Amino acid sequence: MKFGGTSVKSIDRIERVARHVMAGRAAGYKVCVNVSAMAGETDRLVDLATSAFGNKAARMAEYDTVVSTGEQVTAGLLSLVLQRHGIAARSWLGWQLPFQTDARHGAATIHEIDTSSLGDSLEAGEVAVVAGFQGIDEEGRITTLGRGGSDTSAVALAIALNAGRCDIYTDVDGVYTSDPRIVPSARRLDQISYEEMLEMASLGAKVLQTRSVGLAMRYGVPLRVLSSLGEPGESKVFTQIMSEQEIMERRVVSAVVPSRSEARVDLLGVPDKPGVSAMIFTALAAAKVNIDMIIQSQSRDSASVNLSFTLKEQDLSIAQSVLAERKSDIGYTEILADQNVAKVSIIGVGMNDRSGVAAQMFETLSSRGINILNISTSEIKISVLVSSEYTELAVRALHDSFGLRQSSA
Repeated sequence: MKFGGTSVKSIDRIERVARHVMAGRAAGYKVCVNVSAMAGETDRLVDLATSAFGNKAARMAEYDTVVSTGEQVTAGLLSLVLQRHGIAARSWLGWQLPFQTDARHGAATIHEIDTSSLGDSLEAGEVAVVAGFQGIDEEGRITTLGRGGSDTSAVALAIALNAGRCDIYTDVDGVYTSDPRIVPSARRLDQISYEEMLEMASLGAKVLQTRSVGLAMRYGVPLRVLSSLGEPGESKVFTQIMSEQEIMERRVVSAVVPSRSEARVDLLGVPDKPGVSAMIFTALAAAKVNIDMIIQSQSRDSASVNLSFTLKEQDLSIAQSVLAERKSDIGYTEILADQNVAKVSIIGVGMNDRSGVAAQMFETLSSRGINILNISTSEIKISVLVSSEYTELAVRALHDSFGLRQSSA
């Protein structure tokens, strides 16, 4: 059972979490709980660390020492509440298991988890309350897994313990066809494939961290997303995340997902010769800038082309700096940047064997007067870049067009 920051934001909510845990025990399960820091606590700790050293602190061991303490507090508090209710419980920190990781502070990768002591604790009838988001490197220094890393540590624990199921408790009762704040008629999905959830997470849907979904898919961990905000037994609704083969009905489109944190870069007058594109994207990759949509078009000069690509808005200044430094080597004439863009994507495993999906998407946007700036596709996703002012209109139009609206019944 994994509980996120909003689920443990206060002692009252931790009390409710304890009731969910006790209900799991009453149902006959051995329960391992993975907890996040209380809502807002990690942001506070990050601000303290960056105030002390600057933004580069995020790659340092001491940064991880600071920001990992939020989960330690939650694990201790939940254990205390469970003990007050007469439940044998103890807290476990990343170094106590241990969660063995590499030394990439602020974005560590899990290598292995030693669950021997944890397994003994569970067999003895204790509830294990594990601090998420953290581990330990080969030199014994505390590491963290990146924002949202408690999801990843929860799934990794489920794998290591050979758990029957991993339940992810959040402040919503499942995965929706779109953001209900944009589309009030969005509906909860009873089932969704790992592949669809992975695409949604990578596009910025905040239900689950991308790495956690990838791990669950690789090892076949049954996942459920459900709400912690009600009392145990009040509601039995949730979204089951499973393999595509287990889903009874393959939907053509399952969800429409917006991503507002996008930017576009246009390089004009790029020499049209072999090796230039490689030079551009190798330089950006070296600076850890991830590129998404790429379009190359002929410029007015037959010896050059214009190159357009998208990236996360937070990486724009880095990309501009890298490209400016390499301008003489690359030979482009001008660089333009646009932050007033958004990506809107439709996702569905049924796209694999259904024609006309792209046509329907483009026609829907055209009928609303929405111009498409860039396009990218995969087997189960079509993404378009649009002017940010049309984001909500595009999402609502596509949601209706593909029949995702909640039934009025």
